[in-house]
Amino acid sequence: GGCWHQCCPGRNNACWAAGAHRARCYCDSYCERTGDCCEDYQAACRRAAVGCAVGPWGPWSRCSSLCGVGSKARSRQVTVPPRHGGEPCPDLKQRRGCLGEHPTCGTAK
Repeated sequence: GGCWHQCCPGRNNACWAAGAHRARCYCDSYCERTGDCCEDYQAACRRAAVGCAVGPWGPWSRCSSLCGVGSKARSRQVTVPPRHGGEPCPDLKQRRGCLGEHPTCGTAK
């Protein structure tokens, strides 16, 4: 057995191989914390790991409210998805509060 056939991101109990003395060894990136990686984990998975890469933030949207409290949002895209246990993607969306101040907000109806 060994990790040459599979490498998994995060904690994945289904990502294992038969190790020494028929004991299970793991090929998920969590095995580095628990110390139960297969012998070839570093060579098969960490060298092949590709961390997530994201593009720049897009522009903020307009305030969701013309008058009063609302919210704005912006997003960014994944340019390189994570592979073989590489770093996961960061947040792709952000939201913040705003105050709508359209010229008609102060006029009485």
